[in-house]
Amino acid sequence: MYAYSRLAWKSFASSSASRLIWKQHEQLMDIFSCRLLQSSANASLKETLGEKIQEMREEVQEVRHAVGNQVLGTCTVDQAYGGMRSVKCMTYETSLLDPNEGIRFRGYSIPDCQKLLPGIKQGGEPLPESLLWLLLTGEIPSVQQVGSLREELSTRANLPDHVKKTLNSVSTSLHPMAQFSIGILAMQSDSVFAKEYARGAPKNKLWEYCLEDALTLIARLPQVAAMVYRNTYHQGKQLEADLKLDMSTRLTKLMGFQNPEFDELMRLYLTIHADHEGGNVSAHSVRLVGSALSDPFLAFSAGMNGLAGPLHGLANQNVLTWLLQVKEKLGGQSPTKENLTKICWETLNSGNVIPGFGHAVLRRTDPRYSCQREFALKHLPNDEIFQLVSLLYEVVPKVLTEQGKVSNPWPNVDAHSGTLLRYYGVKEMTFYTVLFGVSRALGTLSSLVWDRALGLPIERPKSVTTHWI
Repeated sequence: MYAYSRLAWKSFASSSASRLIWKQHEQLMDIFSCRLLQSSANASLKETLGEKIQEMREEVQEVRHAVGNQVLGTCTVDQAYGGMRSVKCMTYETSLLDPNEGIRFRGYSIPDCQKLLPGIKQGGEPLPESLLWLLLTGEIPSVQQVGSLREELSTRANLPDHVKKTLNSVSTSLHPMAQFSIGILAMQSDSVFAKEYARGAPKNKLWEYCLEDALTLIARLPQVAAMVYRNTYHQGKQLEADLKLDMSTRLTKLMGFQNPEFDELMRLYLTIHADHEGGNVSAHSVRLVGSALSDPFLAFSAGMNGLAGPLHGLANQNVLTWLLQVKEKLGGQSPTKENLTKICWETLNSGNVIPGFGHAVLRRTDPRYSCQREFALKHLPNDEIFQLVSLLYEVVPKVLTEQGKVSNPWPNVDAHSGTLLRYYGVKEMTFYTVLFGVSRALGTLSSLVWDRALGLPIERPKSVTTHWI
């Protein structure tokens, strides 16, 4: 019925006015559809997901039958050479990036998620586990459902001995992301998906085994990340934490931190970094490798290898490095709009970019930046690096607008996250991408479950040569 409603509206949405009405209607219907068929507050994750998958399979078939031959977009020669930027060529159910509103998880904005998703306490940051439920099912979970999911993850969280041995045997001279990827691959021997596929599992059941692996991976990643952290920066002295703790607190305690405020920050951090459409390198790598029916361990490791690239997951450490350089250039002077403007122009005139500003899709301040700013105003308003970030928020957009080379002069998520991590004691910047990776598991693995549920085929786009063009 929902698919029919969308198609019926689409059929007359030709004028500019009706297109605007259609867009508003579509956004409302996206949220309404998430709520229309809410399952029982006590239904398990697998039961809820099973119902949603059947509904979605029917909706996809209706859409393909009705408009399967319609063109989504065109690809120019420049796009073919330019990384296929903005080419509409795939579906991705768990999130959508709007140029003006920012990321939406299953139709819900970040402020929506902060308001609606259950946390540890009233008015606190959302639990990543509650976002995982939303990403998988499209529903805002009840407190009971989040509790049951936390319990489920706690039963899967303990790392096998062979994985610990593997991580402890790796040279700490390797980048933390390389160690993280190795730890993920070491768990592949536990893949239910790989075992069941080898036994001849029917195609329509593969999502269940993908879900098994996804939950196991998500449950274990905090310990894998913490082992990399302790091995690399703390002489391999590993710590223990109660496996029944929420995902964020378990991660911070295993790393060696005991500050409840940092636990709250990590809940926010893991939530807002979880997903970002399907076209970014990490998300698309997981999908691409998974489309070959490689199991989730293999697919997610591939995504993390992509996330490790300087153009993808290393941005927040680049921002923090630049902020510390700015502080050094000030030479003890208090930052002002005048001296920061001068430093910004020096950065641009030297052929470098100002990191943390601009975005390939967004055309306004990233909501992920804004919610981190709100957190900082609440918990660390007097921190000198935060104050520097705040003043740059007033300076840099004006400088970039005057320069005239960027379409979006506003700050993105990376402009703030490193500052917050550093404030709470995580000063090892080469580790920041590992935390990003723990978060990105929530979105990419949820999407991978849906890829198998909808039976998406192996990806095989057509390429041509320059001579052909």
